[in-house]
Amino acid sequence: MEIFSLGTWFILLVFCIGYAAIIFEHSIKLNKTAVALLIAVLCWSIYLTTSHLPVSDNIKALGHNVSDISQIIFFLMGAMTLVELIDTHRGFKIITDKIRTQSKRKMLWITATFAFFLSAILDNLTTTILMVSLLRKLVPEAKDRFLLCCVVVVAANAGGAWTPIGDVTTTMLWINGQLSSVAVMKALFLPSLISLLIPLGWFTFRTKGKLPVQKLSHEETKQMPGARAVFLLGVGGLIFVPVFKALTGLPPFMGVILALSILWCVTDFMHYPHKDRERLRVPHVLTRVDTSGILFFLGILLCISALHAAGILQVLADWMDRTIPSKAMIATLIGVFSAIIDNVPLVAATMGMYPLQIYPMDSSFWHMIAYAAGTGGSMLIIGSSSGVALMGMEKIDFISYMKKATIPVAIGYLFGMGTYVFLEALTK
Repeated sequence: MEIFSLGTWFILLVFCIGYAAIIFEHSIKLNKTAVALLIAVLCWSIYLTTSHLPVSDNIKALGHNVSDISQIIFFLMGAMTLVELIDTHRGFKIITDKIRTQSKRKMLWITATFAFFLSAILDNLTTTILMVSLLRKLVPEAKDRFLLCCVVVVAANAGGAWTPIGDVTTTMLWINGQLSSVAVMKALFLPSLISLLIPLGWFTFRTKGKLPVQKLSHEETKQMPGARAVFLLGVGGLIFVPVFKALTGLPPFMGVILALSILWCVTDFMHYPHKDRERLRVPHVLTRVDTSGILFFLGILLCISALHAAGILQVLADWMDRTIPSKAMIATLIGVFSAIIDNVPLVAATMGMYPLQIYPMDSSFWHMIAYAAGTGGSMLIIGSSSGVALMGMEKIDFISYMKKATIPVAIGYLFGMGTYVFLEALTK
């Protein structure tokens, strides 16, 4: 019996070819955002022209998917603008100035601690860029920075997994109703911490010696006008988003827009009279926001929605249920896969495969998916946006990272998942 129609096979073929192009972006020199947007339009075009349902019904389905996706896009735009605004004012110096030590082991632990908790408030990509930029100033020798940078990626991914705003995949699950703020933080804090502590302990055992003293220039230590106020309002606004959702019932992107609008007004009042401060105002900051990254999420999520509409995800979910009866095993494998391919489409596909009617909000399955997708990518440097950013900033190659980090990170990942399963069993 034929599982799919000819049109559905075409959709699957287009998606697979496009996804392969995304994976090998650097080899074929084709931007992944362009590919994601192209295959999104192609998949939906094929579906609408080959579907047996009325066109009006399919257009309504597309509109419903765009409505859900737009909430994620607006949230990301607002959050990324807030973070860029803080960074432009050098507000993060309030935190990073505390990182001062010559001991390599102490530096490992200080760096990991800051990255873990900073990522929970911001996101793993921003935290990685911020921490690596700082380490390049504090630790001039690349060989001394290597292990510290690896720890940044592991800590940022682990820290981002246990809060609704720390990783884009956790944010997706939160916005779409699979997770609630307090429940996911309570459930995943300890597993995420375990996934960091095990490789961190191994790296500490392997690290010895002192770091040379490095003095920052006057320009690097200079504080921008209003830096402290912008930092406090920006971080406070991000932390307030889950509270705003709980108080009003409005979707999270509304809370981010509220925080951004308040900070926009404040910075306009601070900087408008000063013509030399134009770069500190939001219109200029918006030019620094990663629009390409936002459009990539749009393309991928539209692709996944087309696969869902065509019934492909349901067939895949049924096959996985028959083949792998353990939901913990499915979640663990998704984490392993996220080290090889991007975790955004993996989580988006999982959301389409397993409906909320069967797996309601805050079920253990969604907690395990959030943990796996957030921390599993640390096993390989190409497995997360923070790892890819590190490759670009520090020119660390795939093999070097794998030799130093893959095994201890994989052990930490499995122990973290085991910790969650054990704690879940105790509460039953």
